[in-house]
Amino acid sequence: MTTDTPEPTIEDRRDTTPEELDVLMERAAAAAPLLAALAPAERARLLRAVAEALDAAADELVPIAQAEAHYPEARCRGELGRTTFQLRLFADVLEEGSHLEAMIDPADPDWGTPRPDVRRLLVPLGPVVVFGASNFPFAFATAGGDTASALAAGCPVIVKAHPGHLRLARRTTEIVIDALDAAGAPEGVFGLVEGVEVGRLAVLHPLTRAVGFTGSIPGGRALFDLAVSRPDPIPFYGELGSVNPVFVTRAAMEARGGDILSGYADSATLGAGQFCTKPGVVFVPEDAALDALVTDFAGRTAAPLLNERVADGFARGLDTLAGHPATKVLVQGAEGEDGAWSPSLLRTDLDSLLEHSETLLEECFGPCTLVVTYADERRLLEAAGVLHGQLTVTVHGEEDDAIAPALLALGASLAGRVVWNGWPTGVAVTHAMTHGGPYPATTAPLHTSVGTTAIQRFLRPVTYQSVPQSLLPEALRDDNPLGVPRRVDGAAPTV
Repeated sequence: MTTDTPEPTIEDRRDTTPEELDVLMERAAAAAPLLAALAPAERARLLRAVAEALDAAADELVPIAQAEAHYPEARCRGELGRTTFQLRLFADVLEEGSHLEAMIDPADPDWGTPRPDVRRLLVPLGPVVVFGASNFPFAFATAGGDTASALAAGCPVIVKAHPGHLRLARRTTEIVIDALDAAGAPEGVFGLVEGVEVGRLAVLHPLTRAVGFTGSIPGGRALFDLAVSRPDPIPFYGELGSVNPVFVTRAAMEARGGDILSGYADSATLGAGQFCTKPGVVFVPEDAALDALVTDFAGRTAAPLLNERVADGFARGLDTLAGHPATKVLVQGAEGEDGAWSPSLLRTDLDSLLEHSETLLEECFGPCTLVVTYADERRLLEAAGVLHGQLTVTVHGEEDDAIAPALLALGASLAGRVVWNGWPTGVAVTHAMTHGGPYPATTAPLHTSVGTTAIQRFLRPVTYQSVPQSLLPEALRDDNPLGVPRRVDGAAPTV
């Protein structure tokens, strides 16, 4: 599909003023207790209403996303479907109720320590500021995962629009607000701000209770530092950077090396290499035949990058890697028309990587990847000393590989997701998914930004002690009118 929807111009950009931000935050703060007071099933209804409205507007939204992100129609429609799916999935989570983690410990004079009646559940934090991502204009942006999980938790959301897709952010916001209003949501539950400076002010705003961010390490770290520098520090859930290493054992290379290298090429160049889970480094035996991989990369066509800023950053990163004395360029990508880039493939060895890790392991966001050769696969474990926190670690091996258990353990120590004989691109929206990891992959390694447990980022525990039944939250009353699972007196959760 082609589209003549124009990209935003400088004239289209209008920064939100501090005064306008104050109004949005005050409205969000006023809406917070009203949204929190809604029964989980009512919040579920709001999420489904938003999902239905976005699905209904697909034919309008998709062309805007195509024009601004330079993605094909199928990619944009698939991402919009992912966005509305996760809204509905969080609605299911709310109706099931276990996200509240309700616990009841009745008074017990024979307990090992004095024990009054204590009852615990999770409550919303309050207004959340969400920074839209550049590479996922739907799924990690205005109505994406951070927004869905925060609204599900009962937190109003103010989105800071990404400058790369302002038109889409604005139109999505209008659709979301209209859907929420029609469904009876409290006024002020959702809003949008624009501009670099207002993003900084939103993190510092005294009414902001948490922040969700997906973007670069420098930008995310600057905002994280602001969040913790406040007089009242707040949680900052930032997804920042990852090279997502892939380890290929000798046995795996001998058994199916051609398929592995072909799959690697597909994964590393998917979406022009602009996935946060792009495998940017692959470890293979030094005698592995790479001719087919070189031919594969050389034959791939150029693809446009998201915007000029991304393209400039990619060009600088590629120049640094290609010009380093420890690397050899196997395929030199080039910039074509309209900012499109063909993929690059570089090579180094394990010793060089260990010596120059700070440069060679810096994320290059775009169609570039590094092959690292090794002589002794037992030395792969030395990579733990230079690989910092990752979103994913992938192992291609055989079940009887002696090194396999250690590589899987290495992966678990570094990343939030360990992949066996597969590829990290494509993050399933499921209950068991972890999309996170130690810094610099994220600023909050205890949490995930994808999957149903992402809701926990925007909830906090409260214990009610000796409170009369009539004054307790419904989820903690003896008759359990909401029908949510509860852990009573330490037993496994039941309804």
